[in-house]
Amino acid sequence: MARQKLSHFDAAGEARMVDVSAKAETQRTARAHAFVRMSRATLRALPDNPKGNPLEVARFAGIQAAKRTSDLIPMCHPLMLTHVDVRVTLKRDGVLIETEASTTGQTGVEMEALTAASVAALTVYDMTKALDKGMTIEQLELLEKTGGKSGTWRRSKPV
Repeated sequence: MARQKLSHFDAAGEARMVDVSAKAETQRTARAHAFVRMSRATLRALPDNPKGNPLEVARFAGIQAAKRTSDLIPMCHPLMLTHVDVRVTLKRDGVLIETEASTTGQTGVEMEALTAASVAALTVYDMTKALDKGMTIEQLELLEKTGGKSGTWRRSKPV
């Protein structure tokens, strides 16, 4: 199998920000998710959390994180996001976080969708850790991306 050259490294192997100036602007979207596994007792206690509604705070944190991705991930380009959505849903064994990000630009929004999901999950953990320090953050995954030269990619089977 041929080894793919990674664009975030120059000829000398040094990390660099990719020059996207020659790329065409296209509509780009990405969807991601994360899951915060917790006990059923913790799930039942979420509405009574003295810190406030952890699900709503997590939703806002995810949106803010998507907008700040380039501040957190060194080689990410700052993007003018046209839309970010974070949905937080209670499930039987935890909290499912689903995110979407979009822009019209020269580079994709996969990292923004993933950052939104991860920070929202960390926020759920932070706001409920007094109840359950054994929670786990699982299944941080890119589900789909559209736009750009490579077109559409979808995860065949979300884990």
